[in-house]
Amino acid sequence: MSGTRETTFTAEPPADEPGPVVVRPEAPPPPPFPLPPLFGKYSFEGITVHDPGLMPYLYLHPIYAPHTEGRLAGRPFLKSRMHLVERLANHLMKGGKFTGKKSKALSTIRKAFDEVYAKEGKNPLQLLVDAVENAAPREEVTRLQFGGISVPRAVDASPARRLNVAIRNIALGAIQGAHKSTKAIHTCLADEIRLASKGDQTSFAVGRKEEVERVAQSAR
Repeated sequence: MSGTRETTFTAEPPADEPGPVVVRPEAPPPPPFPLPPLFGKYSFEGITVHDPGLMPYLYLHPIYAPHTEGRLAGRPFLKSRMHLVERLANHLMKGGKFTGKKSKALSTIRKAFDEVYAKEGKNPLQLLVDAVENAAPREEVTRLQFGGISVPRAVDASPARRLNVAIRNIALGAIQGAHKSTKAIHTCLADEIRLASKGDQTSFAVGRKEEVERVAQSAR
């Protein structure tokens, strides 16, 4: 018996403008039997991406386990074929106690998803997508040399760069939150995802995005 799960990727253009042409990531071939939901609880179906710029780089197709075992490492642009949950786990592994401990990072994300679902009653995977969209900066600052003078200039951030920065800041916010309080890191990660999904300024990732865009605006 074969089963196929389809993930919905939709963009929401303005009502009076034609929708943008977006190249969606290629779906893997369907397996000969149904795939289980993420962590055995959360469905991969019906996840909506509202930002058309990030859509080609957000890999949200059903997988058995968010662990590619390094098959995509060191190869240009193949991060777009790595699941969003695994990319978050990889950034968590850059923080001290999680270094080299992929299973521990994934366990932390699973516990964080459980807390998010208990408080919000929504699919945590959808809230993670919303958090990434709200935490992705659209502009950054670089420095240009004019003679012997270094001048800051605002530049548009590429979609791949926006996604990398958003995931990094969400993980960094959880790590720093756990250092500054007695709360467990999965609770800090759950709080960061919930706040960022709402665009709350108290979120570390959203606050960092607003700061970067504010500096870029002054450097135009």
